[in-house]
Amino acid sequence: MVIRLSQELIMTSNKTIDGRGAQIHIANGAGLTIQYVSNVVIHNIRIHDIKAGNGGLIRDSVNHYGYRSRSDGDAISMFGATNVWIDHVSLSKCVDGLIDAIEGSTAITISNSHFTHHNDVMLFGASDSYSGDQVMQITVAFNHFGKGLIQRMPRVRWGFVHIVNNDYTRWEMYAIGGSQHPTILSQGNNFVAPQDRFAKEVTKRDYAPESVWKNWVWKSEGDVMKNGAFFKQSGDPKHKFALGYGTIAPKPGGYVPSLTKFAGPLKCIKGRPC
Repeated sequence: MVIRLSQELIMTSNKTIDGRGAQIHIANGAGLTIQYVSNVVIHNIRIHDIKAGNGGLIRDSVNHYGYRSRSDGDAISMFGATNVWIDHVSLSKCVDGLIDAIEGSTAITISNSHFTHHNDVMLFGASDSYSGDQVMQITVAFNHFGKGLIQRMPRVRWGFVHIVNNDYTRWEMYAIGGSQHPTILSQGNNFVAPQDRFAKEVTKRDYAPESVWKNWVWKSEGDVMKNGAFFKQSGDPKHKFALGYGTIAPKPGGYVPSLTKFAGPLKCIKGRPC
């Protein structure tokens, strides 16, 4: 089934999109928007070839609609969203980003998903001037970053991102970037650098000299580096992360190909366990 959205689909709180038991494509139209709502799950769908919406009068709840400006062309956009889980999703070829989380979005997990053929993959925090994104906490786990990806896996401002047991088999510029002193913990990932000798570094800091970014806490623990890949760490080497209940404990990086084997939509059959 292919669903073409003429305008962005605006989610409400306490909702799940579950594509198990079918092949669901959201394609060739607008994407999903999760704005100032909570408790949303997006599972087992494919989102690709998303275009910018023209805007207009769009329904945002059962009993309300209002005027919306033109959408950017993201696959999934989060504005001030909380408690969001994106799991077993395939994303590629959108006009803007694949996943954006901005304006104080937090408590987000992106897991078991497959990303391909895109430039700006994930943006967490859209503005160096919006300090409200300091509350942001996002987990990126068990994903496969595959063919045709260039950068932003993710790119982070202000908040904290835990990047754990992902398989980075492709990038053209860099994998993990940021500005405005985000905190990044990379654990047990598999990084395979491209052949380009000028693109071996996993990390990229923007809009700050080394005298500033050297204090940003970016740590690599148990990551596997292949084909010359390297992660440039920064911040206090004795920094202790205050990881709370429910934090994903990393497996050794060598397990990543097995852990991400089923990244993307599951091949589920109705009436049978996936």
